[in-house]
Amino acid sequence: RAKPKPRSVANPLDSASSSPGERILKECHSLYTDAENALTGLIKIASSLGLRLLPPRKKITVMIMGNHSAGKSSFINWYVEEHIQTTGVAIETQGFTLVTSGRKRESLTGNATLHLYPHFRPLLEFEGVSDYLSAEISTSKQKKFSLVTFVDTPGLVDGDMKYPFDVNSAMIWFGEQADLIFVFFDPMGQALCKRTLNIVEKLNESCGDKLRFYLSKADEAGHETDRQRVMMQIVQELCRRPGLNKCGFEMSTIYIPNPQRSTRCANHIDGMCQTIEKTINQAVQKTLDQLEKDCDLISNTISNKFVQDRELESYNKRACLHSLLFGTLGVLLPLLFIFSFVLNILAREAIEAVIGEGMASILSISTGLMLTLWDWIPEERQILCILILGAFSYLCIYLAKYHAGKANRTLTKREKRCLLDYSTYLQDVVKQKKKQLYGEYLRQCAADYDL
Repeated sequence: RAKPKPRSVANPLDSASSSPGERILKECHSLYTDAENALTGLIKIASSLGLRLLPPRKKITVMIMGNHSAGKSSFINWYVEEHIQTTGVAIETQGFTLVTSGRKRESLTGNATLHLYPHFRPLLEFEGVSDYLSAEISTSKQKKFSLVTFVDTPGLVDGDMKYPFDVNSAMIWFGEQADLIFVFFDPMGQALCKRTLNIVEKLNESCGDKLRFYLSKADEAGHETDRQRVMMQIVQELCRRPGLNKCGFEMSTIYIPNPQRSTRCANHIDGMCQTIEKTINQAVQKTLDQLEKDCDLISNTISNKFVQDRELESYNKRACLHSLLFGTLGVLLPLLFIFSFVLNILAREAIEAVIGEGMASILSISTGLMLTLWDWIPEERQILCILILGAFSYLCIYLAKYHAGKANRTLTKREKRCLLDYSTYLQDVVKQKKKQLYGEYLRQCAADYDL
């Protein structure tokens, strides 16, 4: 099989228009799947070696949760700079909406959404969720949207409100899959919604490091003293929950900027964008580190297979030698016993004429020794000796078959050549590409730092 060729960039125009982080994540994902060389994708290589790898995601996932009318959809529209999600005081979002970037504006529902995001297929275990799952694809390139997938969650309310699915379990599952969880508290609405607090408490147990708390629509909360009072009430209620009463608890005030409206309220919405950007940078670095680890894992597995194959070949040679020795002994002893009597009858001159004088002398000595041993055996025990000789010969033949059957399967020449091709591909293509991408990532970090 020909050695795999290095991949080429599929679309130079896309690469030129995308950010370094986006290109790095796409390149890493392509190294795992590698559509051009189906046999050289890391997932395919690992599968052939009995390993299971998962491709890295091309984007981070940010889940936004909170009570209804908390401003979740409004924040997404502001970040994308496009009116994608419906906003209002009513409970507009009753299901889960995935907002992501793409080449054309589309709206997907149900199975089409799961086809776009196959890693969300476990949601099918929650009855009814798939009917309330949709995706909105936008062509926007604003901020870092090309590297983010927002999960707009149902507005949470207390009381008699019933959801068509287990909203608590579904949101906890989404939160565990997300890279960031933004919790919005609306000072004008149900800021202390018990359902919201219960879900936050559960999420804090498994992924507390992802949670970020914000007082949304802070510019509508009245004067500074009113905002402080609302924030204190929310913080006190959160701190009453086990696990949430930790030091360093932070809650920032945010609101959608409006040039036509002046307010003295501090707006930390740019800090949210910086949090998203920081998470993206961490995802890029984690992806590059994981690529290195997976390459080492595959390389070590290939090396171990070669070491194991050499050990098996050595073992098979010993087993073959033992089988040959026992087989020869099991067949030679009965033949030598029979030839001793047959050759004793024939004249020596006739034997020398057939096999030569040297071989005739060797046979004469061997058969003479066998006959001498036979003469020492009393006649009443000769039959027993014949039976013992037969049993011993059978045992030798059995042992020969036993050792022959213990031979293990070793790598064929084709398999060895394939493993060598994989190893060469990892060293010459994947690791070199990783080195190039890591250098690009460091240059990007240095440029951002200089700015």
